[in-house]
Amino acid sequence: MPAPPKTSPPPGGTLPTAAAIRAHAADLSGEVTQLRHRLHQEPEIGLHLPRTQEKVLEALDGLPYEVSIGKDTTSVTAVLRGTAPSSASRKPVVLLRGDMDALPVQEQTGAPYASHIDGAMHACGHDLHTAMLAGAARILADRRDQLAGDVVLMFQPGEEGFDGAGVMIREGVLEAAGRRPDAAYGIHVVSSLLPNGLFASRPGTLMSASDGLYVTVHGAGGHGSAPHRAKDPVTVAAEIVTSLQTMITRQFDMFDPAVLTVGLLHAGTKRNVIPESARIEATIRTFSEQNRELMRTAIPRLVNGIAEAHGLHATVEYETEYPLTVTDAGETSNIEKHVRDLFGDERYTQMVNPLSGSEDFSRVLAAVPGSFVFLSAVQPGVDPAGTAFNHSPYAAFDDSILADGTALYAQLAMARIAELAGA
Repeated sequence: MPAPPKTSPPPGGTLPTAAAIRAHAADLSGEVTQLRHRLHQEPEIGLHLPRTQEKVLEALDGLPYEVSIGKDTTSVTAVLRGTAPSSASRKPVVLLRGDMDALPVQEQTGAPYASHIDGAMHACGHDLHTAMLAGAARILADRRDQLAGDVVLMFQPGEEGFDGAGVMIREGVLEAAGRRPDAAYGIHVVSSLLPNGLFASRPGTLMSASDGLYVTVHGAGGHGSAPHRAKDPVTVAAEIVTSLQTMITRQFDMFDPAVLTVGLLHAGTKRNVIPESARIEATIRTFSEQNRELMRTAIPRLVNGIAEAHGLHATVEYETEYPLTVTDAGETSNIEKHVRDLFGDERYTQMVNPLSGSEDFSRVLAAVPGSFVFLSAVQPGVDPAGTAFNHSPYAAFDDSILADGTALYAQLAMARIAELAGA
């Protein structure tokens, strides 16, 4: 990323104004947008993103960061050591996270910078997160003498079902500055739901936990004309699918919701052949640890009971995936305050309900006080209620919000460090 036009920072140790941070981010917006387009054109999936990692390292090149890369994933961790004096007993540390991976989706947006990779697309906006965090890296580096603490930048692969956050935590991202951060923040864009430029979060449960269910019903194959001479797994699997939905309505509190969606139901090869087995795969979303634990016990009991009632048996695999995303109330208030300071009161709203999506940044928030905020990148003039949401091949994200996300990342780090340092 080329050097931007210089803005004049305040004297060392003095917290910059919101206007100064906004102006600095605006100066960088062209480079940040260019980086976002380059990332979007070459999306990569999973834990190994070599081309993406290369672009991030290029953006950090020449900046005073201590940079390390992952062993089991192409992550990038960058630590900036602030040089301003601090009156705190220990140097504050703040972590900022941007995820980098794409999805196995064939892009249909028609954007001039659309994906060049067949079957891969940045359909969840992670290219924006990465570019905004790279822009914030520049702002923070240029204002290093005003930082009375350290900033850890967490460029993370594998958020989309690969638990990249868990891998990076295992490899030491939370200790990268020498000790655990005092606060951690993440931003996630959306292509629908909210009006363009609006930030939204809430204290407490922000997103659901996510788990996976894998069931194989084992029967005995036979001729379709003589089901009494076989053990039909198809009808048993069908009963299991409908009974799982009934279970949700009868065993779970309607005011503590749970979602179970069967996304795969597979059996057989021909209409007149009873197959040996049937396969069910489902995603499960819960909003409390109580319901998550109830799912773990209620589902195997139900599945096995139905299979045995018909003289068949089933194998049940229940895979625990991402935990609840729970934000710290104080850190969420910090996000709200700085959004209002930077952009005005009308740019922030508190969400009434959590989202049923899931996030592996939840692992960071389980270890460090922090928060997570959504930023609407809905295209200008588009109805946010009717346009394609994240993960759609038609999901389109507006570049104009990149400067705002960049500014908020930088402001959160600088302001929290100043507060912790007693500035």
